[in-house]
Amino acid sequence: MKDPYGTLGISKGASTDEIKSAYRKLAKQYHPDLNPNNKEAESKMKDINAAHDILSDPQKKANFDKFGSTEGMAGGFGGGRGFGGFEGFDFGSAFSGMGDIFGDFFGGGDPFRGRTRQRENRGNDIHVKLDLSFKEAALGTTKIIRFQRFEKCHDCNGTGAEHGTSMETCGQCHGKGRVRQTTRLGAFGVVENVIPCSFCNASGKIIKDKCTKCSGKGAKKVTIEYEAEIPAGIDNGQTLSYPAQGDAALGSEGISGALLTTVRVTKHPILIREGFDLYVDIPISFTQAILGDRVRIPTVDGFIDFNVPPHTQNGYTHRIKGKGIKRLRSLGTGDLIVKVLVEIPTKLDKKTLQLMRHIEDTTPEKDYPNRTAYREKLRKL
Repeated sequence: MKDPYGTLGISKGASTDEIKSAYRKLAKQYHPDLNPNNKEAESKMKDINAAHDILSDPQKKANFDKFGSTEGMAGGFGGGRGFGGFEGFDFGSAFSGMGDIFGDFFGGGDPFRGRTRQRENRGNDIHVKLDLSFKEAALGTTKIIRFQRFEKCHDCNGTGAEHGTSMETCGQCHGKGRVRQTTRLGAFGVVENVIPCSFCNASGKIIKDKCTKCSGKGAKKVTIEYEAEIPAGIDNGQTLSYPAQGDAALGSEGISGALLTTVRVTKHPILIREGFDLYVDIPISFTQAILGDRVRIPTVDGFIDFNVPPHTQNGYTHRIKGKGIKRLRSLGTGDLIVKVLVEIPTKLDKKTLQLMRHIEDTTPEKDYPNRTAYREKLRKL
């Protein structure tokens, strides 16, 4: 009996997630449909499936860990009728939760459920970038976005056929506009998808005489100036979606794509945004800190006066409710957080220095509680 841990390349103490991850990786590497006519890959895949069958089943895993075998396993691991040709193999167990693997291979679909997926006939999305000022992003605005897109040709109504001419029924899709695409997975089953017919561009009709205005494409490229509403609170790098403003769908049926607008917001020279809160540092002199003062500070929509209380310490912060950014597409507004930075002058004249020395000498130590506490800690060291 082969060692299932060695087959999957994991240690005996591997967790359930590690077992699944190792199996997924090997299944992608040795899957028969990715290795056609490769007997070695087919044999390897059998061993991988058998190893996963043991290690994903708590009872079988426990038996193997204890006895080096799996009681009640038909044919044993890696040989006999149980795995030669896959007779009796429990695909439902081995591939439970493996729809994502087959999605990587074939664009979605679980082959063991026979799921059929309908694909929508939809035009392409159009991606543009839009520059906004800090204030426009914070308060919201209206912007004209200029771009090009494909629109349905009015001369042929999107059919691609010259006006007044007839079209033939598509022999590929028999007029349905869609065809069934089947992907075979060998012993594992099939995946079926319903996709737009490429012969008739999902119209169900074949054009005999192409429209001279759009050259049979059913759409023409035009320049658009779209008036876009920008909601208050949008932030740098976020993308707004405007449905049905993208390219028209090919053929006479389908829906247009979306206009996807990614915003680039200019930084404010003073305010700093974090989420929906705004932060501002206000430098004041040491005399303003001692005596108190009123300082003008910016907000998103103007200015306010901020009261610096007497005896303000360096680093003092104050939160002003509701003066931040409006929450995007929801109720409420962030706050404005003010931080005071006390600035010491870099040069003083002799008279001022003498005055400062007098203040230092005559100010009681108790009026400097933090300095007093620090000196007390130093004394005890």
